[in-house]
Amino acid sequence: MTSKLRTNPRITSAHLDRKAVVYLRQSSQKQVRNNLESRRLQYALADLAREWGWTQVEVIDTDLGCSSAVGAAPREGFERLVASVAMGEVGIVLSREVSRLSRTDRDWCRLLEVCQLFGTLLGDAEQVYDLGLLDDQLVLGIKGTLSVVELKVLRMRLLQGMEEKARRGELVRLLPPGYVRDAAGKVVKDPDARVREAIGLVFSKFRETWSVRQTFLWFHAEGVELPVNKSRDARMRIVWQLPTHAFVAGVLHNPSYAGAYVYGRRVTETVLVDGRVLKRGGKVRRPEEWKVCLWDHHEGYVDRETFEENLRMIRSHALNTPRDEAVSTVRSGQGLLAGLLRCGRCGRKLHVRYWGKSGTAARYVCKGDYDAGGRYCLAFGGSTVDKRFGKELLEVLSPLGVRAGLVALERLRTTGDGRRQVLRRQLEHLAYEVRRAFEQYDEADPRHRLVAAELERRWNQKLEEVERARAALDEAERETPVLAELEREEILALGERFAHVWNSGHCPVELKKKIVRTVVEEAVVELDDSGETLRFVVHWKGGTHTRFEMARPPSGVGRKTSLEDLEIIGRMAVRYGDDEIARVLNKLGRRTATGKRWSEQRVATARRRYAIPGQKRSIPDPEILTLGRSAKRCGVSQTTIKRLVAGGVLAKEQVAPWAPWEIRRSDLDADPVRGILERLKRTGKLVLEGDDSERQPTLFPN
Repeated sequence: MTSKLRTNPRITSAHLDRKAVVYLRQSSQKQVRNNLESRRLQYALADLAREWGWTQVEVIDTDLGCSSAVGAAPREGFERLVASVAMGEVGIVLSREVSRLSRTDRDWCRLLEVCQLFGTLLGDAEQVYDLGLLDDQLVLGIKGTLSVVELKVLRMRLLQGMEEKARRGELVRLLPPGYVRDAAGKVVKDPDARVREAIGLVFSKFRETWSVRQTFLWFHAEGVELPVNKSRDARMRIVWQLPTHAFVAGVLHNPSYAGAYVYGRRVTETVLVDGRVLKRGGKVRRPEEWKVCLWDHHEGYVDRETFEENLRMIRSHALNTPRDEAVSTVRSGQGLLAGLLRCGRCGRKLHVRYWGKSGTAARYVCKGDYDAGGRYCLAFGGSTVDKRFGKELLEVLSPLGVRAGLVALERLRTTGDGRRQVLRRQLEHLAYEVRRAFEQYDEADPRHRLVAAELERRWNQKLEEVERARAALDEAERETPVLAELEREEILALGERFAHVWNSGHCPVELKKKIVRTVVEEAVVELDDSGETLRFVVHWKGGTHTRFEMARPPSGVGRKTSLEDLEIIGRMAVRYGDDEIARVLNKLGRRTATGKRWSEQRVATARRRYAIPGQKRSIPDPEILTLGRSAKRCGVSQTTIKRLVAGGVLAKEQVAPWAPWEIRRSDLDADPVRGILERLKRTGKLVLEGDDSERQPTLFPN
């Protein structure tokens, strides 16, 4: 027994019979790598426990590099420590200082409560505390509170210092791919031409497609890799790989590529998940909410105006984020002016709605104050307006057709230039790596086969990568379109006949929409006082305005189904379904109010509009049979039933011409009909009432 044990009355034999636990923790992996002396002093507490008389000493060091702040990940070592104390296995818990055990009141109070219940001591390098003593409880409570306050004060000072440094644009953060810091600490473009051209290719392809997803798909379809930051050997390095959708979107959203230094774009949120407090990155704030934004801080890959235009286009494409009332994305719908029309009465953007059987007939609608109990401002059909607007567009663009043809030639000539340039840079980079791998292999001692074999394998691997890159470049070179003189003349001729190309059925609507959005800012439309004329004011890109008027396209409102059709529908709807009614109306040559053939859906719409009761399918009546069912019941042909009806023997009803026959079952079972049919089956002759064919002598006697 040492002198320390004798001079410390808090340590008893009951404590020594249990084990001593030494708890180690450092807040980050950087501290684990660099603060070696702190870790050595914590491990030395095991020797101190043995000097105090403990023979069983357990060291818990699984929490090295784990933070204990609010929202940090669970600490496995601390949970194991509390569990051991709760099982009565621990005599003393040793830690270099209180902050090692906890940085939150919750964890600290839980540990103190468990230690007090099971008589476990707490100790550090200087003192042993007994939770059964009031003074020790008070001292430990004060130390825990000071530890929590210390953390908050240090964090507050750290954040204030970071913000002040960020306001000067000097806070060193992880730079996105494409940027590095020079010897003076300034942010400059990466000196690697392959990296610079790859990042620039992202922006150029987005300007071609105007879609983040289409840009992402292009890189994957062409097999073009992009540089990304990856942790390698505890350092961030550039790694080339096929991009993810999130990476492409991140590049287009990052203001650093527009030459801005930004701090505080994303706020950190503290949330409660499954009873645990977690910290996670929140949503990206709006630009006006950024804490620091210094434009023209460094050289950008795009200018500020282009960057902001890209963001506006991306926001207009998003369907799950707040945006303008009208969706202006270039999609496959037939509404040419979707997202470009604005109501001249209330100032709202017009929505496009699609109608018709196939859902492709566009209709522009301004909802006005309808949501507040008011009415729609205006609504009109889209096809007529699109054609009229196309004429206005052709008057402006037709003189520029030849120039458009020249641009098309240049576009075809440069198609794939971005991919070929990337492949050339990749080949140059791989050639450098091959030379480097060879130099390493050449300098190795050939007698040391374990090293030489591995270096030779790396060299061969780089040679294979060079061959694959060279093959991909050769394929891209072969795919480059070479235009013959006749093809060049045809393209120029298309430029001269721009109107013909525009009106051609082979011109996709997506291309037309891109052309319109390239030259038109928006168009304001309103109705005149009579409600029969639409007035348009077109705002062209560049500030020019033009006006034109047109008659409001007629709508289906006011067109009514004819009374004859409604009469037929009303009589047949009692028993027959919509499909059967539509068949009869079409057989009669009837048409809808809009001149279309009747269908099951149109009959149902007419019934709903005019409150005619009915059903989708016919309701069978066991007492009323059709022609076919009557013939089947009697076991004869339909011709026989028709002759019975024509001879006046059998009664039938018909709601309308071409409607199904209605023959009552009781009439089929009546004596006249039954007798005639029995004679038919017996003799094979159909003898109607009053027919004397049996008394007529045969022409050819036996």
